[in-house]
Amino acid sequence: MTQFSIRRMFFLVVFLLASLECSAFQKNSSLGMVAPDFSLKDTISGKTLSLQTLKSDKGTVIMFISNHCPFVKHIQKELVKLAKDYQSQGIAFIAISANDATRYPEDGPDKMRVVGKSLKYPFPYLYDETQKVAKSYQAARTPDIYLFDSKMRCVYRGQLDDSRPGSRRPVTGKDLREALDNLLAGKPISPNQKPSTGCGIKWKA
Repeated sequence: MTQFSIRRMFFLVVFLLASLECSAFQKNSSLGMVAPDFSLKDTISGKTLSLQTLKSDKGTVIMFISNHCPFVKHIQKELVKLAKDYQSQGIAFIAISANDATRYPEDGPDKMRVVGKSLKYPFPYLYDETQKVAKSYQAARTPDIYLFDSKMRCVYRGQLDDSRPGSRRPVTGKDLREALDNLLAGKPISPNQKPSTGCGIKWKA
């Protein structure tokens, strides 16, 4: 199989996945969930940080991401830009990786630190080694993005935007930005939320 054929096959798989999850909104069982507490090591600073010290009384975004997943790589720069845009308005951002680093060394804490520093992540990049935090949030993939209100109740769990690797759609953060704008303005956030598409979290055996 030629490299061109492999690329065409990859893009076809991406479009099929997108059509399955974007064709209709799905019931979001996470809405209303109170954010489970946690304390995890930040791979960038080396400090152990807790949700209680990181959260904001205006809103908190918690993102389950990873290093190796092409869906995450596709949006990394926009995550940085979006975080900077809304941190100035009082929104807190937290990134967590829970992938099994034994099977996926690229997602280990040392590599997380390298990626976080090279991309200048303006938020902590926490390592969930036991995967207990990911399970408590019922996180399923990377990226998996949650927005919590001032009372730490989930008001949004969904995609960043409609862009996917190979889709040629610009990465704008439209869906999450709209949810954040409504939260800051005190307006209701629509429960019709498109679920994120990505790589399944690599659970330990």
